[in-house]
Amino acid sequence: MSSPQIPSYACDNSLDQPLSTLPSWKIKLLYDGQCPLCLREVNFLKNRDAGRGLVAFVDIAADDYNPQAHGNVDYETAMGRIHAVLPDGTLVKNVEVFRRIYEILGMGWVYAATSLPVIGAIADFLYRVWADWRLFLTRRPDLATIVQERSSRQACQTQNRCRLIDGDD
Repeated sequence: MSSPQIPSYACDNSLDQPLSTLPSWKIKLLYDGQCPLCLREVNFLKNRDAGRGLVAFVDIAADDYNPQAHGNVDYETAMGRIHAVLPDGTLVKNVEVFRRIYEILGMGWVYAATSLPVIGAIADFLYRVWADWRLFLTRRPDLATIVQERSSRQACQTQNRCRLIDGDD
């Protein structure tokens, strides 16, 4: 019996670099640092990584998040579904991200059953439901509002328009 194929999504930035220049991490997790439940999972994973650097954690909510440095996953896309980037530039998303990270951290048994076709389909469906509702469930604005607020904030920072001027100058 052959193992099921795990879909992956190639990035536009395929690496033409020698193996010696590949990063030391095995997977780069793009997570929403403003999501309390996401942070709980990230903190758990960081503890399991125990400083080994197997997982690179990238907060997409950080104002300096750069999609080009992280598989060309823009902020809005990353907010809609969890994504990760492999050292060769391959992009993975949804439950596959958890399956790979847990395997890398030595806990592959937790998500192993999701590689089976029926269980995997159910897990992917449940994850899609969670991803669609996570902002509401964590009492945050909808995605369109979050994206607009971020764009406005970044425009202020880059155009220097929104700075408060101290009257003591």
